[in-house]
Amino acid sequence: MQTLTENKSQLPTLTHTRNPGMALDLDWVASVQANTSAIERRANTLGGRRSVKKEFQAAWLLKAISLIDLTTLSGDDTEGRVKRLCAKARQPVAPWMLDKLGLQGLTTGAVCVYHEMVETAVRALEGTNIPVAAVSTGFPAGLSPYRLRIAEIGESVRAGAKEIDIVISRRHVLTGNWQALYDEMREMRAECGEAHVKAILATGELATLRNVARASLVCMMAGADFIKTSTGKEPVNATLPVTLTMIRCIRDYQERTGIKVGYKPAGGIAKAKDALLYLALMKDELGHPWLQPDLFRFGASSLLGDIERQLEHHLTGQYSASNRHAMG
Repeated sequence: MQTLTENKSQLPTLTHTRNPGMALDLDWVASVQANTSAIERRANTLGGRRSVKKEFQAAWLLKAISLIDLTTLSGDDTEGRVKRLCAKARQPVAPWMLDKLGLQGLTTGAVCVYHEMVETAVRALEGTNIPVAAVSTGFPAGLSPYRLRIAEIGESVRAGAKEIDIVISRRHVLTGNWQALYDEMREMRAECGEAHVKAILATGELATLRNVARASLVCMMAGADFIKTSTGKEPVNATLPVTLTMIRCIRDYQERTGIKVGYKPAGGIAKAKDALLYLALMKDELGHPWLQPDLFRFGASSLLGDIERQLEHHLTGQYSASNRHAMG
């Protein structure tokens, strides 16, 4: 029987040099373009390909589970809800299914909550390798006073968060003020200390793919460990064209600096078939290293339930009701 806890690649620990950032290179930023029609054509080819089937699909779906940042970001979150979510992160698939699949030790990649719930999540995940991620810096709009946004990062780190999902000021992108975006991201990265920082671009509010590409590059120059599409609160969240744009920036950054930066699509990824498309795109464009939790995450919650339904169908030949696979 395979034991995932014996496989270090399944654990959300860093297996590469953390992104230290670099000086802002405005010439490089200005040179970045995005051919929207070509990007959309490439993205549209993915859904038409023959999907993986049977045991191969099950294996890919199990991989997807290990990459999920299991998330609750609601105004009515309670300690009880967060504890149940953490229990689900520790045991994301029913034991009988894992037994039939010959697998042990599967967990999600992280649990993502608001600052108020960080301590609750940390206590609930004691004894595991599952990190707690906190959304910060005035999430989701990022329009609270700047000093408070910076202070919020420090509070979450002291509460035990190992990852901080920060939101950038979209106005810096829309006005082309790349120096301001760089300085903001750099200070947020410094305040995170040893905690890894995911820069949320809110791509649905950036108007063009060129803006998405340039914002991705500036955030990486400023030291972002991950770049992330969305807060999940915008009208348009993760899409395949945006993903292709961002991960090609990641590839360019690695080719120029030798540093690997992670990627997190978030918002609107709710179906197992969608997860398979994203995994295929990551493998095609960036290769196997970006199929591990230290370089790729899904920001999702309902996705896990649909993956469980697909795995149960694989094992029994029947689809179960969604309420059989609740978050807690």
